[in-house]
Amino acid sequence: MCVCCGGGCARWSKPKDMDEFRKLLRSLLGEGGAHPLNAPPHTFAPPVGGEVALPAPITRRVLMITHNPRLRSQGGRTLKEHFHWNDPNALAQGYIEDVLECSYGYARYEIVERLVIEGYPIKRDGFRYTEDTYLKAWRERRFHDPDGVDYMALVREFDLLAQVRSGRIDEVWLFGHPYGGYWESIMGGPGAFWCNAPPLMGTEAAGRRFVIMGFNFERGVGEMLEDLGHRAESILHKVFEGTRGEANLFERFTRYHKTHPGQAECGNVHFAPNSLRDYEWGNLTPVPSRADAWYRFPDLHGDPRLMDSREWGGGDIRQHHRWWMQHFPHVVGETHGLSWNWWDYIIDPNRVKG
Repeated sequence: MCVCCGGGCARWSKPKDMDEFRKLLRSLLGEGGAHPLNAPPHTFAPPVGGEVALPAPITRRVLMITHNPRLRSQGGRTLKEHFHWNDPNALAQGYIEDVLECSYGYARYEIVERLVIEGYPIKRDGFRYTEDTYLKAWRERRFHDPDGVDYMALVREFDLLAQVRSGRIDEVWLFGHPYGGYWESIMGGPGAFWCNAPPLMGTEAAGRRFVIMGFNFERGVGEMLEDLGHRAESILHKVFEGTRGEANLFERFTRYHKTHPGQAECGNVHFAPNSLRDYEWGNLTPVPSRADAWYRFPDLHGDPRLMDSREWGGGDIRQHHRWWMQHFPHVVGETHGLSWNWWDYIIDPNRVKG
Protein backbone atom coordinates (compact mmCIF):
# COMPACT_ATOMS: atom_id res chain seq x y z
CA MET A 1 0.00 0.00 0.00
CA CYS A 2 1.17 3.53 -0.67
CA VAL A 3 1.23 6.54 1.61
CA CYS A 4 1.54 9.70 -0.47
CA CYS A 5 3.19 12.59 1.34
CA GLY A 6 4.94 15.81 0.58
CA GLY A 7 8.24 14.06 0.10
CA GLY A 8 6.94 11.51 -2.39
CA CYS A 9 5.61 8.00 -2.01
CA ALA A 10 6.93 5.55 0.57
CA ARG A 11 6.30 1.84 0.25
CA TRP A 12 5.32 0.19 3.51
CA SER A 13 3.69 -2.91 4.90
CA LYS A 14 0.93 -3.03 7.46
CA PRO A 15 2.29 -2.51 11.00
CA LYS A 16 2.05 -5.34 13.50
CA ASP A 17 0.75 -3.05 16.27
CA MET A 18 -0.11 0.58 16.92
CA ASP A 19 3.34 1.38 18.35
CA GLU A 20 4.87 0.34 15.06
CA PHE A 21 2.20 2.33 13.22
CA ARG A 22 2.99 5.43 15.29
CA LYS A 23 6.71 5.06 14.56
CA LEU A 24 5.90 4.85 10.86
CA LEU A 25 3.63 7.87 11.08
CA ARG A 26 6.28 9.93 12.90
CA SER A 27 8.81 9.00 10.22
CA LEU A 28 6.40 10.29 7.58
CA LEU A 29 5.42 13.46 9.43
CA GLY A 30 8.86 14.27 10.80
CA GLU A 31 9.95 14.37 14.42
CA GLY A 32 8.94 17.94 15.08
CA GLY A 33 11.31 20.53 13.63
CA ALA A 34 10.81 24.26 13.35
CA HIS A 35 9.08 25.88 10.40
CA PRO A 36 9.12 29.52 9.38
CA LEU A 37 6.38 31.43 11.15
CA ASN A 38 5.17 33.06 7.96
CA ALA A 39 1.93 31.15 7.42
CA PRO A 40 -1.51 32.77 7.87
CA PRO A 41 -2.53 32.94 11.53
CA HIS A 42 -4.57 30.09 12.97
CA THR A 43 -6.18 29.26 16.29
CA PHE A 44 -4.24 26.10 17.06
CA ALA A 45 -0.94 25.85 18.96
CA PRO A 46 1.46 22.91 18.57
CA PRO A 47 1.26 20.36 21.41
CA VAL A 48 3.90 20.63 24.14
CA GLY A 49 7.14 18.98 23.02
CA GLY A 50 5.97 18.69 19.42
CA GLU A 51 4.51 15.21 20.05
CA VAL A 52 1.16 14.01 18.72
CA ALA A 53 -0.82 10.96 19.75
CA LEU A 54 -3.09 8.90 17.54
CA PRO A 55 -6.58 8.19 18.87
CA ALA A 56 -7.57 4.67 19.80
CA PRO A 57 -9.17 2.85 16.84
CA ILE A 58 -12.93 2.50 16.64
CA THR A 59 -14.96 -0.24 14.96
CA ARG A 60 -18.11 0.57 13.02
CA ARG A 61 -20.55 -2.24 12.25
CA VAL A 62 -22.03 -2.35 8.76
CA LEU A 63 -25.05 -4.02 7.18
CA MET A 64 -24.22 -4.60 3.50
CA ILE A 65 -27.18 -4.99 1.15
CA THR A 66 -26.62 -5.83 -2.53
CA HIS A 67 -29.39 -5.65 -5.14
CA ASN A 68 -28.28 -8.06 -7.87
CA PRO A 69 -31.24 -9.52 -9.78
CA ARG A 70 -31.08 -12.80 -11.69
CA LEU A 71 -31.89 -12.78 -15.38
CA ARG A 72 -34.03 -15.69 -16.53
CA SER A 73 -33.42 -14.77 -20.17
CA GLN A 74 -29.67 -15.12 -19.59
CA GLY A 75 -29.65 -18.58 -18.07
CA GLY A 76 -30.04 -17.37 -14.50
CA ARG A 77 -26.93 -15.25 -14.50
CA THR A 78 -27.05 -12.23 -12.24
CA LEU A 79 -27.17 -8.71 -13.62
CA LYS A 80 -23.59 -8.20 -12.39
CA GLU A 81 -22.41 -11.36 -14.15
CA HIS A 82 -24.22 -10.50 -17.36
CA PHE A 83 -22.57 -7.08 -17.68
CA HIS A 84 -19.23 -8.18 -16.17
CA TRP A 85 -19.48 -5.59 -13.42
CA ASN A 86 -17.40 -5.62 -10.25
CA ASP A 87 -17.68 -7.94 -7.26
CA PRO A 88 -19.29 -5.99 -4.38
CA ASN A 89 -17.34 -7.97 -1.78
CA ALA A 90 -14.02 -7.07 -3.42
CA LEU A 91 -15.09 -3.44 -3.67
CA ALA A 92 -16.07 -3.39 0.00
CA GLN A 93 -12.74 -4.89 1.04
CA GLY A 94 -10.78 -2.34 -0.97
CA TYR A 95 -12.81 0.47 0.54
CA ILE A 96 -12.34 -0.85 4.09
CA GLU A 97 -8.57 -1.03 3.58
CA ASP A 98 -8.38 2.47 2.07
CA VAL A 99 -10.41 4.05 4.87
CA LEU A 100 -8.28 2.30 7.49
CA GLU A 101 -5.10 3.57 5.87
CA CYS A 102 -6.35 7.10 5.19
CA SER A 103 -7.52 7.45 8.80
CA TYR A 104 -4.11 6.23 10.07
CA GLY A 105 -5.60 3.10 11.60
CA TYR A 106 -8.52 4.85 13.31
CA ALA A 107 -11.62 3.80 11.34
CA ARG A 108 -12.15 0.05 11.24
CA TYR A 109 -15.23 -1.16 9.40
CA GLU A 110 -16.69 -4.58 10.13
CA ILE A 111 -19.43 -6.00 7.91
CA VAL A 112 -21.68 -7.89 10.31
CA GLU A 113 -24.12 -9.17 7.66
CA ARG A 114 -24.16 -9.39 3.87
CA LEU A 115 -27.57 -9.65 2.22
CA VAL A 116 -27.99 -10.29 -1.51
CA ILE A 117 -31.40 -9.38 -2.91
CA GLU A 118 -32.24 -10.96 -6.25
CA GLY A 119 -34.54 -8.14 -7.23
CA TYR A 120 -34.71 -4.42 -7.99
CA PRO A 121 -35.28 -1.75 -5.32
CA ILE A 122 -38.54 0.17 -5.47
CA LYS A 123 -38.48 3.81 -6.59
CA ARG A 124 -40.02 6.60 -4.54
CA ASP A 125 -43.02 6.79 -6.92
CA GLY A 126 -43.72 3.05 -6.56
CA PHE A 127 -42.07 1.93 -9.80
CA ARG A 128 -39.92 -1.18 -9.76
CA TYR A 129 -37.85 -2.48 -12.69
CA THR A 130 -38.40 -5.97 -14.05
CA GLU A 131 -35.86 -7.93 -16.04
CA ASP A 132 -37.44 -6.81 -19.30
CA THR A 133 -37.85 -3.15 -18.41
CA TYR A 134 -34.33 -2.80 -17.03
CA LEU A 135 -32.63 -4.47 -20.00
CA LYS A 136 -34.73 -2.34 -22.37
CA ALA A 137 -33.81 0.82 -20.46
CA TRP A 138 -30.13 -0.16 -20.62
CA ARG A 139 -30.25 -0.77 -24.37
CA GLU A 140 -32.02 2.52 -25.04
CA ARG A 141 -30.27 4.50 -22.30
CA ARG A 142 -33.67 5.77 -21.18
CA PHE A 143 -34.16 5.14 -17.49
CA HIS A 144 -37.13 5.68 -15.23
CA ASP A 145 -37.69 9.15 -13.84
CA PRO A 146 -37.70 9.75 -10.91
CA ASP A 147 -34.66 7.56 -10.38
CA GLY A 148 -34.53 7.90 -6.60
CA VAL A 149 -35.12 4.82 -4.46
CA ASP A 150 -37.79 4.68 -1.75
CA TYR A 151 -35.54 4.79 1.31
CA MET A 152 -38.33 4.32 3.81
CA ALA A 153 -39.31 1.10 2.02
CA LEU A 154 -35.73 -0.11 2.58
CA VAL A 155 -35.85 1.04 6.20
CA ARG A 156 -38.98 -1.05 6.76
CA GLU A 157 -37.88 -4.06 4.72
CA PHE A 158 -34.63 -4.49 6.65
CA ASP A 159 -35.81 -3.19 10.03
CA LEU A 160 -32.98 -0.66 9.97
CA LEU A 161 -34.20 1.55 12.80
CA ALA A 162 -34.31 -1.31 15.29
CA GLN A 163 -30.89 -2.54 14.16
CA VAL A 164 -29.34 0.90 14.65
CA ARG A 165 -31.14 1.46 17.95
CA SER A 166 -29.92 -1.87 19.36
CA GLY A 167 -26.32 -1.15 18.34
CA ARG A 168 -26.19 -4.15 16.03
CA ILE A 169 -25.21 -1.87 13.16
CA ASP A 170 -23.86 1.66 12.86
CA GLU A 171 -24.38 2.26 9.15
CA VAL A 172 -25.66 0.64 5.96
CA TRP A 173 -23.92 0.07 2.62
CA LEU A 174 -26.12 -0.40 -0.44
CA PHE A 175 -24.55 -1.94 -3.54
CA GLY A 176 -26.42 -2.04 -6.80
CA HIS A 177 -26.59 -1.62 -10.53
CA PRO A 178 -26.47 1.67 -12.45
CA TYR A 179 -29.66 3.68 -11.98
CA GLY A 180 -30.49 1.82 -8.82
CA GLY A 181 -31.52 5.18 -7.39
CA TYR A 182 -29.26 5.42 -4.34
CA TRP A 183 -27.88 8.67 -3.01
CA GLU A 184 -24.11 8.57 -2.54
CA SER A 185 -24.84 9.06 1.16
CA ILE A 186 -27.86 10.01 3.22
CA MET A 187 -28.24 10.47 6.97
CA GLY A 188 -31.08 9.31 9.19
CA GLY A 189 -31.85 9.36 12.90
CA PRO A 190 -32.71 12.17 15.33
CA GLY A 191 -31.08 15.44 14.35
CA ALA A 192 -30.02 14.12 10.93
CA PHE A 193 -28.70 16.84 8.63
CA TRP A 194 -27.64 17.24 5.01
CA CYS A 195 -25.14 14.53 4.06
CA ASN A 196 -24.88 15.00 0.29
CA ALA A 197 -28.63 14.41 0.38
CA PRO A 198 -31.56 15.75 2.40
CA PRO A 199 -31.93 14.20 5.87
CA LEU A 200 -34.02 11.03 5.91
CA MET A 201 -37.09 12.13 7.83
CA GLY A 202 -39.20 9.65 9.77
CA THR A 203 -36.19 7.75 11.12
CA GLU A 204 -35.94 9.35 14.57
CA ALA A 205 -36.82 6.03 16.23
CA ALA A 206 -33.29 4.84 15.43
CA GLY A 207 -32.24 6.73 18.56
CA ARG A 208 -29.02 8.01 16.99
CA ARG A 209 -27.75 9.27 13.67
CA PHE A 210 -26.64 6.81 11.02
CA VAL A 211 -25.54 7.00 7.39
CA ILE A 212 -26.66 4.91 4.44
CA MET A 213 -24.00 4.78 1.71
CA GLY A 214 -24.96 4.05 -1.90
CA PHE A 215 -22.42 2.30 -4.13
CA ASN A 216 -22.59 1.29 -7.79
CA PHE A 217 -20.83 -1.99 -8.60
CA GLU A 218 -20.34 -0.88 -12.20
CA ARG A 219 -17.72 1.52 -10.75
CA GLY A 220 -14.63 1.07 -8.59
CA VAL A 221 -13.22 1.84 -5.17
CA GLY A 222 -12.27 5.33 -6.37
CA GLU A 223 -15.93 6.21 -6.86
CA MET A 224 -16.73 4.75 -3.43
CA LEU A 225 -14.12 7.08 -1.94
CA GLU A 226 -15.75 9.93 -3.83
CA ASP A 227 -19.00 9.10 -2.04
CA LEU A 228 -17.15 9.15 1.27
CA GLY A 229 -15.44 12.41 0.31
CA HIS A 230 -18.77 14.14 -0.25
CA ARG A 231 -20.02 12.69 3.04
CA ALA A 232 -16.93 14.18 4.70
CA GLU A 233 -17.50 17.57 3.05
CA SER A 234 -21.11 17.69 4.24
CA ILE A 235 -20.30 16.66 7.79
CA LEU A 236 -17.30 18.96 8.17
CA HIS A 237 -19.24 21.92 6.78
CA LYS A 238 -21.74 21.24 9.56
CA VAL A 239 -18.97 20.96 12.18
CA PHE A 240 -17.50 24.33 11.21
CA GLU A 241 -20.69 26.15 10.21
CA GLY A 242 -20.50 28.58 13.14
CA THR A 243 -16.81 29.32 12.67
CA ARG A 244 -15.57 32.32 10.72
CA GLY A 245 -12.33 33.40 9.07
CA GLU A 246 -9.08 31.50 9.57
CA ALA A 247 -10.66 29.61 12.48
CA ASN A 248 -12.81 27.76 9.93
CA LEU A 249 -10.17 25.17 9.24
CA PHE A 250 -12.23 23.15 6.79
CA GLU A 251 -12.77 26.20 4.60
CA ARG A 252 -9.03 26.76 4.71
CA PHE A 253 -8.27 23.06 4.03
CA THR A 254 -10.37 23.11 0.84
CA ARG A 255 -8.79 26.15 -0.80
CA TYR A 256 -7.43 25.65 -4.31
CA HIS A 257 -5.51 27.93 -6.65
CA LYS A 258 -8.38 28.80 -8.99
CA THR A 259 -10.47 30.36 -6.21
CA HIS A 260 -7.59 31.40 -3.90
CA PRO A 261 -4.59 32.26 -6.14
CA GLY A 262 -1.34 31.62 -4.33
CA GLN A 263 -3.19 30.29 -1.26
CA ALA A 264 -3.99 26.70 -2.25
CA GLU A 265 -4.06 24.10 0.51
CA CYS A 266 -5.58 20.64 -0.19
CA GLY A 267 -8.56 21.45 -2.39
CA ASN A 268 -11.79 19.45 -2.26
CA VAL A 269 -13.14 16.21 -3.67
CA HIS A 270 -13.60 17.58 -7.19
CA PHE A 271 -10.79 20.13 -7.29
CA ALA A 272 -7.14 19.32 -6.55
CA PRO A 273 -4.94 22.29 -5.56
CA ASN A 274 -4.29 23.12 -9.24
CA SER A 275 -7.56 22.03 -10.89
CA LEU A 276 -9.29 24.42 -13.27
CA ARG A 277 -12.51 22.40 -13.62
CA ASP A 278 -14.46 19.60 -11.95
CA TYR A 279 -12.71 16.21 -11.78
CA GLU A 280 -9.48 17.58 -13.25
CA TRP A 281 -7.06 15.56 -11.11
CA GLY A 282 -4.43 15.18 -13.84
CA ASN A 283 -3.34 18.80 -14.33
CA LEU A 284 0.47 19.02 -14.54
CA THR A 285 0.59 22.81 -14.10
CA PRO A 286 2.43 23.49 -10.80
CA VAL A 287 0.89 25.84 -8.26
CA PRO A 288 2.06 26.82 -4.76
CA SER A 289 0.24 24.78 -2.11
CA ARG A 290 0.49 24.38 1.65
CA ALA A 291 -0.96 20.85 1.65
CA ASP A 292 2.14 19.49 3.42
CA ALA A 293 1.34 21.50 6.54
CA TRP A 294 -1.76 19.39 7.20
CA TYR A 295 0.41 16.33 7.80
CA ARG A 296 1.81 18.21 10.83
CA PHE A 297 -1.54 19.30 12.26
CA PRO A 298 -2.10 21.06 14.63
CA ASP A 299 1.11 22.88 13.67
CA LEU A 300 0.05 24.49 10.41
CA HIS A 301 3.12 26.66 9.92
CA GLY A 302 5.34 26.18 6.92
CA ASP A 303 6.05 27.51 3.47
CA PRO A 304 4.09 26.47 0.39
CA ARG A 305 5.80 24.51 -2.35
CA LEU A 306 4.96 23.91 -5.98
CA MET A 307 2.70 20.90 -6.57
CA ASP A 308 1.07 19.26 -9.56
CA SER A 309 -0.91 16.10 -10.25
CA ARG A 310 2.11 13.84 -9.74
CA GLU A 311 1.50 14.36 -6.01
CA TRP A 312 -1.94 12.73 -6.09
CA GLY A 313 -1.77 10.02 -8.72
CA GLY A 314 -1.61 11.79 -12.07
CA GLY A 315 -5.37 11.87 -12.61
CA ASP A 316 -6.36 8.57 -10.96
CA ILE A 317 -9.57 9.07 -8.97
CA ARG A 318 -8.73 6.59 -6.22
CA GLN A 319 -5.22 7.94 -5.67
CA HIS A 320 -6.40 11.55 -5.57
CA HIS A 321 -9.09 10.81 -3.00
CA ARG A 322 -6.68 8.81 -0.86
CA TRP A 323 -4.16 11.68 -0.99
CA TRP A 324 -6.87 14.19 -0.07
CA MET A 325 -8.21 12.23 2.90
CA GLN A 326 -4.74 11.38 4.22
CA HIS A 327 -4.35 15.11 4.89
CA PHE A 328 -7.31 15.24 7.30
CA PRO A 329 -6.32 16.07 10.89
CA HIS A 330 -6.28 12.76 12.77
CA VAL A 331 -4.60 13.24 16.17
CA VAL A 332 -5.73 13.47 19.80
CA GLY A 333 -6.70 16.90 21.08
CA GLU A 334 -9.24 19.65 20.64
CA THR A 335 -9.62 23.41 20.51
CA HIS A 336 -12.81 25.20 21.56
CA GLY A 337 -14.57 21.85 21.67
CA LEU A 338 -13.58 20.87 18.11
CA SER A 339 -11.71 17.60 17.78
CA TRP A 340 -8.26 17.44 16.19
CA ASN A 341 -9.41 14.16 14.65
CA TRP A 342 -11.83 14.95 11.84
CA TRP A 343 -12.50 11.25 11.37
CA ASP A 344 -14.41 11.41 14.67
CA TYR A 345 -17.15 13.29 12.87
CA ILE A 346 -16.91 11.68 9.44
CA ILE A 347 -17.28 8.15 10.80
CA ASP A 348 -19.68 8.94 13.65
CA PRO A 349 -22.05 11.84 12.86
CA ASN A 350 -23.40 11.62 16.42
CA ARG A 351 -20.23 13.49 17.45
CA VAL A 352 -21.45 16.57 15.56
CA LYS A 353 -23.19 19.11 17.78
CA GLY A 354 -26.54 20.54 16.84
